Amino acid sequence: MFEVLGKLSWFFKAYWRQYTVAITLLILASVVEVIPPWLIGDAIDAMTTGQLTADDLRNYIIVLLLIVVTSYVLNFVWQYQLFGGAITIDRLYRKKLFQQFLRMTPTFYEKNRTGDLMARATNDLNAVSLTAGFGIMTLIDSTVYMALIIVAMALTISWKLTLFAMLPVPIMAFIIQYLGKIVHERYMVAQESFGDLNDNVLESVAGVRVVRAYVQEPLEEQRFFEKSEEVVEKNMAVVRINALFVPITRIGMGLCYVIALGYGSVLVSRGELTVGQLVSFNVYLGLATWPMFAIGELINVMQQGNASLDRVEETLQYEADVKNATHHVDASPTSVGFRDFTFQYPLSQVKNLADISIALQKGQTLGIVGKTGAGKTTFLRQLLREYPLGEGLFTIGDIDIAQQSKEQVLDWIGYVPQDHVLFSRTIRENILFGKEDATDEELAEAIRLAYFEKDLANLPMGLETMVGEKGVSLSGGQKQRVSIARALIKNPEILLLDDSLSAVDAKTEAQIIENIQRERADKTTIITTHRLSGIQHADIIIVLDDGQIIEQGTHEELLAQQGWYKEQFDRQQLEEANQ
Repeated sequence: MFEVLGKLSWFFKAYWRQYTVAITLLILASVVEVIPPWLIGDAIDAMTTGQLTADDLRNYIIVLLLIVVTSYVLNFVWQYQLFGGAITIDRLYRKKLFQQFLRMTPTFYEKNRTGDLMARATNDLNAVSLTAGFGIMTLIDSTVYMALIIVAMALTISWKLTLFAMLPVPIMAFIIQYLGKIVHERYMVAQESFGDLNDNVLESVAGVRVVRAYVQEPLEEQRFFEKSEEVVEKNMAVVRINALFVPITRIGMGLCYVIALGYGSVLVSRGELTVGQLVSFNVYLGLATWPMFAIGELINVMQQGNASLDRVEETLQYEADVKNATHHVDASPTSVGFRDFTFQYPLSQVKNLADISIALQKGQTLGIVGKTGAGKTTFLRQLLREYPLGEGLFTIGDIDIAQQSKEQVLDWIGYVPQDHVLFSRTIRENILFGKEDATDEELAEAIRLAYFEKDLANLPMGLETMVGEKGVSLSGGQKQRVSIARALIKNPEILLLDDSLSAVDAKTEAQIIENIQRERADKTTIITTHRLSGIQHADIIIVLDDGQIIEQGTHEELLAQQGWYKEQFDRQQLEEANQ
């Protein structure tokens, strides 16, 4: 149960001063709180014997007021320090998780659902934070505070009465410990279920337009209801066990009171105990009520915190499958080359690229075409270092890419993906994401190259227009051109366009291609597309089929080969003529 504290030892060592102050003051506050019952008992004995004077009463009241003020100050400081630490660990883990999410490659996200990752970054972190704050408090209260109360009862009142009155406590502790193990198991299951629910909601919200288009709202509502009921059921399984802690504690405390009053009365009748001492003993038992409850809360919090920490650490300990070389070699993007290169996705059963050999010099444009699933995007992903390198040779600047740092390679690249990811910010902020320190002139030039000036003029707030979540307020063509402008403002050495002109008309496509040709004459460009008009100008064009190059050459050379490229070109020309 307490192994969670060992797992968090790095945090307690880093913030040992804060926790030392908090725990020390918490213990001092506990010591102060066990004094009033003794004073009350002493005052009652003085009253029953007729020895209580006005001065004595005044002294009792002053001492009690001082104890109240001291207790208030101590409690304020230790709570500020302790629960401040809980907030700090929440912040640290949240930062670590976010950094881990950014570092991870697609393989990680193929194995982990977004909803479950969100659950780990919210619910699980809250449970860990609770352990570092409330858990430490209940640990001290259920041990040190309880021990102080027992010592006070045994030394100032009667060790015999204390021994008999505390008999139910070990039995309670054993039962609560057993229940805590069940809580741990059921809480893990409940968190997994919550992750499933999160994932379901994310998918439904992201695909709400498709849901409406297919009139699937009732089905989605039913799916959500079933997932929600599953989460409720799993959490109720936890609650059913948690609900046993309080009754067990109350029953145990009730037995303690019965024993204390019964045996205490016998001791009073024998003259071994005064009435004041019996009253003090029962006040002490009242103080012991919270430590008794704290035992149950402690086990509950520790078990849930342990389960949640395991889930968080599982995510943090996941190692990226694309790592930098131990010793980096500096290079210059003067060329991009593949020789006998073969690649297979980690979860694939077939070769996704096979025997790829091509050499591209700086300033050249490479066009990649092929049917759907031929390997066009897979080719670009090799440059983006999203997956472990395949077999064969892959170089940039005649140096093996495995010897170059990922950061260096990605710094050369401007990337426009098929799925145009825009952030819920303004158009200006989305474009400047490619180069945050770009000047207004560079921003205007990127917009011009992306042929977005006219559309921008028609938007209500121009560059300050909010694009909405995932660019929902823009059309498909507008989103593509914002993405292109974001890549071009970086003025990258290598520009990757992954079917990035599919949503624009032929005239707009021709204008963008012309702009890129003119402005990037001395830089490398790689374009994948289904529309051959977008790559006719390319220096080299390759046709991929099942990950292999089946045709290669310039536009004119490929037409002369009378292969797939010629067939596709004729078909597209006919379609354009018919339109």
